[in-house]
Amino acid sequence: MAQEKKIFTGTGRRKGSVARVTLSYGTGKITVNGRDVNEYMPYSTLVMDLKQPLLVTNNENTFDVDATVSGGGFTGQTGAIRLGITRALLMLDHDNEKNDDSYRKILKANGFITRDPRVKERKKYGLKAARRAPQFSKR
Repeated sequence: MAQEKKIFTGTGRRKGSVARVTLSYGTGKITVNGRDVNEYMPYSTLVMDLKQPLLVTNNENTFDVDATVSGGGFTGQTGAIRLGITRALLMLDHDNEKNDDSYRKILKANGFITRDPRVKERKKYGLKAARRAPQFSKR
């Protein structure tokens, strides 16, 4: 019974998005900002991408995921939630007494632990965008 009340938290960031994720033992329900994930995310590929850490560790029906995400667009929010889920799973792995780092090896091999550092480049003066120069005219 004590295991049922345990929760694991993780914070994920991607582009301009920040996600606070809570994992608790349950049936596999995923909630984003108080709404079901399929209702919140416009594309099924984003939902699939978000669930990857749970799928590779065989925990898709073991945990309920509650995520609070802000900033950025849907892709950035999906990446942030995915990283938050990964970090929460690592907390769970760290909490286990075995200490064999079983989840860490799987998640590391799939590239989920690394935070994606790519962000939008700032616009420079004299240019139309970050690198886009005005059209050159010879005459």
